[in-house]
Amino acid sequence: MDISSKLTAIEKALPLLREHGSRCSLCARKCLVDRSAAEGHCRAGTGPVVYTYGPHHGEEPPVSGENGSGTVFFSFCGMDCVYCQNHKFSRTGAGENASPERLAGMALELQEKGCHNINLVSPTHFLPAIVHALGIAYSKGLELPVVYNSGGYDSPEVISLLKGIVDIYLLDMRYSDDGNAVRYSSAPGYTRISRQNLIEMYSQTGQLRITDGTASGGLIIRLLVLPGDIAGCGDTLEFISAALGTEVHLSIMSQYTPLFKARDIPVLDRRITRREYDRVVDKAELLGFVNGWTQPFFGDPEKGLLGTDLALGN
Repeated sequence: MDISSKLTAIEKALPLLREHGSRCSLCARKCLVDRSAAEGHCRAGTGPVVYTYGPHHGEEPPVSGENGSGTVFFSFCGMDCVYCQNHKFSRTGAGENASPERLAGMALELQEKGCHNINLVSPTHFLPAIVHALGIAYSKGLELPVVYNSGGYDSPEVISLLKGIVDIYLLDMRYSDDGNAVRYSSAPGYTRISRQNLIEMYSQTGQLRITDGTASGGLIIRLLVLPGDIAGCGDTLEFISAALGTEVHLSIMSQYTPLFKARDIPVLDRRITRREYDRVVDKAELLGFVNGWTQPFFGDPEKGLLGTDLALGN
């Protein structure tokens, strides 16, 4: 890893990210509000709030590796998913107020614990402070790749500023229908925006690269199968195939659980069926995708961590 190039990219991006944050346009919602007064849709101020951080073993195999992914879960979120599994902190802002210096310390601590990367979960709304923190951490000896773990509703202009800073993109492509994106995640324009981000992320990092069993760079596209084909995964797969080809790494997830408000919403108030999940996997295979991971189905005796069933190859 070229630390000098990282620091140069950070120095170049930071003032532009701060400009985006001053009248907030960090996520695709572009509230254009004063975040210091926590006036935006996400309800977050300018200072990062970290709910928890530590080694995490539940990501895709080359991201978790043997020692875990150095995951930092940020509170608040620019999307309003009615089924959010992290609603306890994405909605309440629970957690530790963390300065850039404190965030840098967390990254160095995760490296000391043997984690394979620094995994930023839902980081969009705190990006100026996070990138500042990464500059501090790399100056103090951080040598790990950075994972950007996003629901896809980032400002494409902001994503373009992360070239040379982010090594691995974990992109969750949630919907192919804007009506469902608005209905279930309050995310107008989601389909176009997430697809634009997909292309930008791929242009920056290319195919997933795995060194000694762990990811060192590239893109992983996550598809969470939702009940009633609400996610429209088949249409998303067709777009990915046409835009990027079929060698990109997919992660097709069966883990949907009716949490938060979803318990009271018809269709979303149940787990997916085996047929619903298999339909998405079959579509991926029909289109010719060859890299990635499927997930053991709920109720199967072999149920385990993401990626224990490698039906799409590796």
